[in-house]
Amino acid sequence: MTTTVVSGGTVVTAAERFVADLYIRDGVIIGLGHDLDITVDTVIDATGCLLLPGGVDPHVHLDFPSLSTTTADTSHSGTAAAAQGGTTTIINFAMQQFGEALPAALERSINQAEGQAVIDYGFHVVARDLGGDRVRGIDELVESGASSIKLFMAYPGELMVDDATLLIAMERMAAAGGLTMVHAENGSAIDVLVQRALRAGRTSAQWHGKTRPTILEAEAVHRAAVLAELVEAPTYFVHISCAEALAEVAAAKAKGLPIHAETCPHYLTLDNSVYDGDAFDVAKYVMTPPLREAHHQGRLWHGIRRGDVDVVSTDHCPFCMLGQKDAGRDNFLEIPNGVGGVEYRLLLLFDRGVQAGRISLEQLVAITATNPAKLFGLYPRKGSLMVGADADLVILDPDGDTRLSVSSSPSKVDYSIYEGWTVAGAIRRVLSRGTVVAADGVVEDLRGHGRFVARGPTLSKQHWS
Repeated sequence: MTTTVVSGGTVVTAAERFVADLYIRDGVIIGLGHDLDITVDTVIDATGCLLLPGGVDPHVHLDFPSLSTTTADTSHSGTAAAAQGGTTTIINFAMQQFGEALPAALERSINQAEGQAVIDYGFHVVARDLGGDRVRGIDELVESGASSIKLFMAYPGELMVDDATLLIAMERMAAAGGLTMVHAENGSAIDVLVQRALRAGRTSAQWHGKTRPTILEAEAVHRAAVLAELVEAPTYFVHISCAEALAEVAAAKAKGLPIHAETCPHYLTLDNSVYDGDAFDVAKYVMTPPLREAHHQGRLWHGIRRGDVDVVSTDHCPFCMLGQKDAGRDNFLEIPNGVGGVEYRLLLLFDRGVQAGRISLEQLVAITATNPAKLFGLYPRKGSLMVGADADLVILDPDGDTRLSVSSSPSKVDYSIYEGWTVAGAIRRVLSRGTVVAADGVVEDLRGHGRFVARGPTLSKQHWS
């Protein structure tokens, strides 16, 4: 039984920062302080560095089917990329097949990931068929440690559920103590715009974004929030991309409703100018929702500071340009929607958020680790640096810098939307349950170190303190 001390660093939590040594034994934090009477076997020098809780990314798509393909990253490559970027727990998605029981979808995905992951992982289930008595499977999901489902208000015929299904599922999940995740876009209206564009011969990649306006995201957020209020259901809106949708979230929160929201680094750092022109290269940035006009970025950062945005996830949903996205070269509807980026979240937020004066270090910890851990039933085991918590830890050198490039990433995707960016901060070490899984950008060969983590009920906002 070995003991490790991480010495000389500044511990940062969602509430405070302080200088302390951090002691680890058997993968768990056993002490925080100075000159504690604990015999140590290994010393990790973190002088001048920040000690952050390992990141929790509750929105990634690994081994995930979309259209006629599957995301480029597997449970191994995707978690390796996450580890490189300071994320020590991810929550992936299990896709329910039509006619399949929800627990069967979860079991199938757990079996597929077994022995593959570098870091710990959980699952949400994408529910798209709740006919018959399949809604009863929600109770079993929560009992099995998957205390959240995701419902789509977009992609008719493929993923979209109607309002009645949304309402019933929200109510059932709330009664079970879980959290309903909602992809909020008005899929029926978007489909009309898409078909009109295609009939007019507007088939290039830029039209993906032009057929998904902000008003249709905001409308869907409002509609889902009304249904959530009706049945008093904790609800989590994924990938909020625009001021109009965020205003609907803020209004619901102001009423005291248990409404939560995330945004993503790409909405905070990129804008829709990348869609200019008809070149197929634009497909690199085809994601849903699409990138918005630049003025939305300021509102999203403001939402983080106000607490209207609870989490920044990555929505890591990578598809290669060659052999995947190029299926839609002649029809934007056939371009797999999504981009990679699980390895870039922490450094992008440190550079564009903390270093730019938009958010504090404590807010950085909240949106990348503590808040998602609380919302998705992982806290305090994950998302915290306290005695008894898993020793999931990031040693961040604030004086270093890092060049972002697909060439240095474990991800299997063939491009990065942040290619060549240099950002402030360098991740020196990443520990998962006390084991160093990444050092100075190099991920250790630890396939199978990651374990499935059963999650408990969501921790409501009034109990966050």
